[in-house]
Formats: sequence, structure tokens, C-alpha cells
Amino acid sequence: MPDTAPTSTAPRIWVVLGDKQGDNAQVESIVQALPWDCERRHIQVLDEFVFGKPRVGPTLYHIDRQRTDPLEPPWPDLILTSGRRPANVAMWIREQSGGQTKIVFIGKPSSMPKDYDLIIYSAEHQFPPLPNLQPITLPLMRVDEAQVAAAADEWQTRFADLPRPLTAFLVGGPTGPFLFNAETAHRLKAIIRRVIEETGGTAYITTSRRTPPAVVEALQADLPASARLYTWGTDAGENPYRALLGLADGFVVTGDSISMMVEVVRLRKPLAILGLPVGALGAIDQLRRSLTRWLFAPQTRSLRDRLRQAAGRALYRLRILTHTRDFVAFHDMLVARGLAVHAGEPLRPPGGEVPDDLAIAVQRIVALVENP
Repeated sequence: MPDTAPTSTAPRIWVVLGDKQGDNAQVESIVQALPWDCERRHIQVLDEFVFGKPRVGPTLYHIDRQRTDPLEPPWPDLILTSGRRPANVAMWIREQSGGQTKIVFIGKPSSMPKDYDLIIYSAEHQFPPLPNLQPITLPLMRVDEAQVAAAADEWQTRFADLPRPLTAFLVGGPTGPFLFNAETAHRLKAIIRRVIEETGGTAYITTSRRTPPAVVEALQADLPASARLYTWGTDAGENPYRALLGLADGFVVTGDSISMMVEVVRLRKPLAILGLPVGALGAIDQLRRSLTRWLFAPQTRSLRDRLRQAAGRALYRLRILTHTRDFVAFHDMLVARGLAVHAGEPLRPPGGEVPDDLAIAVQRIVALVENP
């Protein structure tokens, strides 16, 4: 018999975490709101899988067992996780438990929904309506306002002489279907120059670990004198990202980075989204994403919509269509709610209410535990 925790007491919950801060932040937000204690299991992957993608399934072949937290019985009643690499570990644990361990996945899994007891996903993800899915509006990560305030205090004197307003440009990296190349950098620099000319202030650009070297080089060339550039992984010293969240007057974020957009929105700072170009294949890919969104749209009572969704479910089960991310739909949602503008438009304070669906997510998890 599998060695599992007794069910007469509080459930044994493991939080299986990887190395992606955005994924972990969503899981931790739920952990803080649950009525039970949780045990964390940090997963360390082998070097080849830091960027390489392991095959999907119940396996540990991709992790470094020496550096990973112990994975041994008694097995948990429930696992909370996010990301491909931790999800493989979660499925392996469920297999060891004889199928008794339930898995809650946050975000878009790399495998099919049937592999999980519950999937909680935000508006950039497109799924057919299925009973083990819980849609929410924004990803669940929270901004640690105390950390932001501390960073702002630390950097206040360093920013004191910079002309205001201070506009932060947060630069991500390539993700389908977008191109992220030197042309993207030139578009970004054109907006930087326009912001400086129109406001007389400072543009402060930060890159991320996903930013390609060619984009960094293009940004460095002929940068306006009143602009500042922090290059991730190259520049010495502390990353100013947290300080900018606290001190910047407005933000321009590249459209690939959902997490950076959400952090700005939750702080209720002015946000502009820089839409990214797509190539020929990317245009076809975006068409597929838009078709998926149309077929998987939330259910209504009309016969036409019910037939459309039935077709979407059938195509999904046949794997002709798959769940995906539609970044453009997410951008449009933020703009429609008054929480952002498109880059090139004047920055303005957010006018809409910031959605918070944490309580909905927690309610579904509690129901899963208490009513198996």
C-alpha cells in the first residue's frame, strides 16, 4: 500500500517549486491564503535542463537529486505547483502514492488537463470549458510592497538627480509568436526618444535574462544622453528593478512579459504595453491562437455559442487544437479595463479596478480537498 498521510487530520500539502520566480510567486500567493500549513519542496534541475525542456511525464530524470529537497513518503494528499519541470516531479509523486495524491497546477501546463485534478489559469491562457479548470483574470503573483519600499529607499539618492518624470522601460525576451530582434530594439529606442522629448524626463531601461544579446547591443548603441540602461547579467551592482517599481512615474513593458505587466498593474502605476512584431510564421501562429480563443470563449446560452464550444472541445480532444497563450488578448483586456494603454499613447494613471481572484482560486482548492 502507498505510504500516505492520514486523512482524519489536516491535509498534508506539498508545494513543489522550481527556479522560475514568476511561477513560484503565484503558488506562494495561494499558500499564504490557504487555511492549512504547507511543506515546500524545492526542485533543482540538472544544468542541461536550466534552459532545455525535459520530456513531459512522471519522471525525475531532469532533476539533481543531491540538491533537491527530499522526495520520500509519507506522500502528500495535495500538491500545488507550476511550471513544466516541477509538474513532472508532481506527477512522479502521484505515481508513487498509488494515485492518491491530487495535483493543482497554476498556469498553462505542458501536458493535457486530464493529468491534473485542478488547473487555475489566467486570461492570457486559452482552454476549452472543462470541469477541472478554473479561469481567473490576472495571474496570482503579488508584489511585496515592503520590498519595493525598501528598494526605493535604498535607491532614492541614486535617482535624485535624474530629471523627472522617470519612465521605466522593462524589456523581456523572445516568446512565440513574437519576434525579439534588433528591429524590436530600434522600435523601443524610438519610443524612448519620443518620451524624453515630450516629457523632458529620464528613460531607465532594464533588460532581463531572456533579452537576446543582439537586442542589448542595439539598445546600447546611440542611446540618448538622458537615458540609463541596466543590462541583466553584465552590469555590476544591484538590479534596480524593485527600486523602479517604487520610484518610477510610469512604465513601458514589452508585450511578452505578463509578470512584469501584472506587477505594475497591481501597484496601480501608469502602464504602456509595447506590442511586438510577428514574422510570417508568427502571423499564422497568432491566427491559430485567435481561433482557439474564439472557439474556447466562455459559455453563453445561445445555441450558436454552444455549438461553437462543442466544436472547440471536439477539436481539443482530437488534439487538432491545443491550449495556448494569447498575449494580444491579454493586452487588449488590460486596455479595455483601463489598466494600460498601448505604447505610443500618453501614459495615464489606471482608471479601472484591479481584478483579484485569489479567493476564487482558494475556494476551488478547499473544495477539492474537502469534497474529493
